[in-house]
Amino acid sequence: MKLFATFLLFCLIIPCVQALTISEFCPDTYLKNDPDEYVVLSGVGSLDGIMVSDGEGSYRFPPGSRIDGQTTVAYDGMAYAGVHSRMPDFEFYNFSPDIPDVIPSGPFRLANAKDELMLYDHDTLLQKVSWPADVKPREGQVHCMENGIWDARVFMLGQSRFVPVSFTNVPGACFVSPDCSLELYENCISQAKHEILVNVYEFSSQKMADALIDARTRGVNVSVLLEGGPVGGISPEGNATCDRMTRNNIAVYRMGTTGDSHAPYRYDHAKYIVVDSLYLFITSENFKADGFPSEGKSGNRGWGVCLIDPGIATYFGEVFRSDLNGKGISPMRGRAGPQEPGGTLLHTKEFSPLRFEGATVTPVLAPDTSYLITDLLRSATSEIDIEQAYISNESKGIPNRYLADAIDASHRGVHVRILLDSYWFNTAGEDDNDEMMAYINQVAASEHLPLEARCAELDKNELEKIHNKGVIVDRKNVLISSINWNYNSPTFNREAGVIIDQPDAAQYYRDVFEDDWGQSTATGKNPDATAEYLKPGIAVIVITLLVILYWQRKKQ
Repeated sequence: MKLFATFLLFCLIIPCVQALTISEFCPDTYLKNDPDEYVVLSGVGSLDGIMVSDGEGSYRFPPGSRIDGQTTVAYDGMAYAGVHSRMPDFEFYNFSPDIPDVIPSGPFRLANAKDELMLYDHDTLLQKVSWPADVKPREGQVHCMENGIWDARVFMLGQSRFVPVSFTNVPGACFVSPDCSLELYENCISQAKHEILVNVYEFSSQKMADALIDARTRGVNVSVLLEGGPVGGISPEGNATCDRMTRNNIAVYRMGTTGDSHAPYRYDHAKYIVVDSLYLFITSENFKADGFPSEGKSGNRGWGVCLIDPGIATYFGEVFRSDLNGKGISPMRGRAGPQEPGGTLLHTKEFSPLRFEGATVTPVLAPDTSYLITDLLRSATSEIDIEQAYISNESKGIPNRYLADAIDASHRGVHVRILLDSYWFNTAGEDDNDEMMAYINQVAASEHLPLEARCAELDKNELEKIHNKGVIVDRKNVLISSINWNYNSPTFNREAGVIIDQPDAAQYYRDVFEDDWGQSTATGKNPDATAEYLKPGIAVIVITLLVILYWQRKKQ
């Protein structure tokens, strides 16, 4: 018995490493010559006898070193701290006297395109990871292992790592553009007493800016975060709106790469507002006249919701502050310019806001938790309705991930309907919505699937375009988000959305979908787009006739 007790005590006092792994590393950073490259080890216990090697050089840890969770080793600790705003646990060379050094042996630098990392416990190889075999190299990418899998998500330097969470018993109000979006926006902003946080891709609506200015005049603190380099650049109207807000003491910031301050996201494409850590206003639409038109005016088809819950509002407040305090953020003042004109086309209001109670709401962030859209589609048992601005494949030969999930659902017998925009810039090319519609319908016909795609007939429903990114599953769950169905949006952008589990809310958006769907056909075209197609076609016919006439005369 004494012998067993002595053995047990010996086991308890001898430090040991539990499941030590290389869990993260970044060999190709944004800084010149990669002085901030680093390796993270995960585990618990002693680091005596532990060695990390790249096949040319290696390092060990000072005697007595221990790990309790994670240990970060950077090449240059101060360079790492400048990028990550925190010190590493060790550095490779004595760049800073405040950071302990590892014990190097030979040259240890991680090559960008091709290299390897090996983890040893004395002479026993514990782990090996190499690139491009195990992970694909990319500038700025952090390679992470989760549940034994490398790079389950593409993680870039500076991006957040929010995890899935759901909020229950949430009340709110559904709305759609163009019918009642401005109404709900102005009502939400009017509730503010202390703070408004706005994150939106583009902001050029004078009316929406005036509502924020009114709130600031009441003493509400207002912060606005914009994308600093949207496609096509910030419009003169956007600059003018920004200028007007800053001159009225609203803090406006932009996200974009400047010098060594590299933005963590390709685009800040989110569209949400947090009010008083109580209200979350989130939508598919930019803050422009076509997303939030005056009542009776035409605009985009978009979906949105205003939720009243301190938990979900606080969650998105943390997302906002995480992005605002990240890299690539700078103040923006804008400049004087023209005011955005209101739309001239009319729209007959069909849908008013709908209040609901008792929802379960799950935030969806890109790139953090964009896989939740896949989970939503795979959960379908009876029907899926999808309304998208556009769908494009991941790359040549690789289908869009969400479309593949929808088609897989139809193989299970789920009835799937997909409605796409038909505005000219989404149909005028050789590989866009009308071709995608034809492909989906061809798959459905050839495999006898309960699957159909249509392009919206915009004029019939008095809409400018479909800008939505929405999904309804089983008349119970609805996705409202800014996430486009391409490769970039869920992978590299900052995007935001919510999945609402509440049948009344789902039915509201399904009614809107039915209205849009019923006005559309499997050959739907916008008349303007048709005209754009006819022009080059007529030109080709005329040129062909002239060539034929020329050769006939030459033969004579």
